[in-house]
Amino acid sequence: MIPLRDETPSLTTPVVTRALILMNVLAFVFELALGPERGAFVVGWGVIPARVMAVFSGQEPVAALATLLTSMFLHAGWLHLLGNMWYLWVFGDSVEDRFGHVGFIAFYLASGVASAVMQVAINPGSPIPTVGASGAIAGVLGAYLVLHPRARVVTLVPIVFFLQIVALPAILVLGLWFVFQFFSGAFALGGAGGGVAWWAHVGGFLFGMAVAVMLRGERTSRAWVDES
Repeated sequence: MIPLRDETPSLTTPVVTRALILMNVLAFVFELALGPERGAFVVGWGVIPARVMAVFSGQEPVAALATLLTSMFLHAGWLHLLGNMWYLWVFGDSVEDRFGHVGFIAFYLASGVASAVMQVAINPGSPIPTVGASGAIAGVLGAYLVLHPRARVVTLVPIVFFLQIVALPAILVLGLWFVFQFFSGAFALGGAGGGVAWWAHVGGFLFGMAVAVMLRGERTSRAWVDES
């Protein structure tokens, strides 16, 4: 299933969502401009679980923890970049609308860090760099599911040999997305640690859900106090 757009109108202009997309595109263009040095750049600024863990034993400088942030602005290829940015474009505006511009950028970055921490925790000895915005965007998806579970998402769905465009509830679209990430991660346990960082997606999604639940609960409490 490929989400095309959601039917939840935004009350504000999603300036942060657009800025994040632009930053990711510019960062990728910069990667390409490095030419043969791109591989070393990705290794230096991507999250390498073994390097992060080495910080706590004093074998790596604390500065290596900065890769928990920098890695989310790097991508392995055009398809990797476009897929991530498409999901951010479809779902980011509605979440930004609820969190506010400043709150949304803080939430996005925190989701990216949380997702990277999950990936490190699952495979702490991996020497393979992990890059991409998908963990942070998974946080956006988790928050969207909590904040707009019944919102309709116009989705491209393969049915037998045909593609159909149908409006499905967000709880179905994003719920199936999460289930796929979770079981893909479970089946990948014990592997070499390369490929897709499934557990970063799981960690980001759960983090996003948790933050959205707290936000919703806080607003409900405030509304109750205001009315009493």
